[in-house]
Amino acid sequence: MSPLTSSAVPMLATSPQAPSAADRAALKKAAQGFEAIFVRQMLAAARATSLAGDDPIFGGQAQQTFTQMRDERFADIAAEAGTFGLAKQLEAQFAKLLPAAPPAAAKEG
Repeated sequence: MSPLTSSAVPMLATSPQAPSAADRAALKKAAQGFEAIFVRQMLAAARATSLAGDDPIFGGQAQQTFTQMRDERFADIAAEAGTFGLAKQLEAQFAKLLPAAPPAAAKEG
């Protein structure tokens, strides 16, 4: 796979105006959501390699459900806090492709 050149990627934000705040907020939320999914997958993979096996006393479906819910919440908190930095990097990368905000209409007076 060859790297993309600047001519292969259309430049959407070519004007000197910055993207709108709503676009940036939506991008940030999407990037954090992606990081949360990534962290959930990492935790699930780590739990799947458990060497201890099932706990006969405290194991079972309820414990698995609780563990999954705890891991999901941890992933959401980690993504919101920027613990791994993946969301920040994704946001910075994709912000370059956001369209520029439309210019404010001049007031007539």
